[in-house]
Parts: sequence; structure tokens; C-alpha cells
Amino acid sequence: MVNNRDQYTEYDQDKRKLLSALSHGAIFVSTLWVSVLLPLGILLVSDDPVVKENARESLNFHFNIWLYEIIFGALAFILIGWPFLIVVILASWVMPVLAIIKIFANANESYRYPFIFHLL
Repeated sequence: MVNNRDQYTEYDQDKRKLLSALSHGAIFVSTLWVSVLLPLGILLVSDDPVVKENARESLNFHFNIWLYEIIFGALAFILIGWPFLIVVILASWVMPVLAIIKIFANANESYRYPFIFHLL
């Protein structure tokens, strides 16, 4: 019987790190559709379960950031949303960097963003 740890090590570690980092780092691409299409393409093309989970998590993070930006952006018009909007913008830069660092530290585990809703 093959244990799950052995199952995940049969995939190329460098390829796993690269594709997972690209999934999480796609949020830094300023074009809206490219930042979503990159993890979506990786999710659809890759056969590695860890890469797929990282791509799915990246897409969930994108959707959550957009939702929070819309809500707090609308609240900014009545001046109560500015602090929350600033926190969301900072989190959209810091959290993917932390995800990439964790992926390079351990490529056999996918990164889970805290405080997000999982839609996919």
C-alpha cells in the first residue's frame, strides 16, 4: 500500500514549486483577466494534486479580494470603508508573498489562505 506522502513525491518538485508559485503570484499581474486565467489554466492543465489545490486556493483568494474590494470600496463613499479597503489592499500583496515562501519551503503541501470563503 502506497502512503499519501509517497504519492505526492512522485511528481517533479521543481515543476510543482514553479506552477504553485505562478498560481499564487498571478495576483501581481495588473491585468485583471490574466491574473485569473493563469491559475485557472494551471488548474485545468496540471495533473499534480498539490498544484491543482494551490491553483484552486489562488482562485478563491482572487474572488475573495474582489468581493472585499467591492464591498469596502462602496463603503468608502460614506467614509467608513477606507480603513478596511487599505487592509484588503495590503493583504492582497502580503498574503501571496507568504504563500510563495511557504511553497518554496515545502512543495508537498498546498497553502491555505486564512479568512477567505472557499467557492471552488
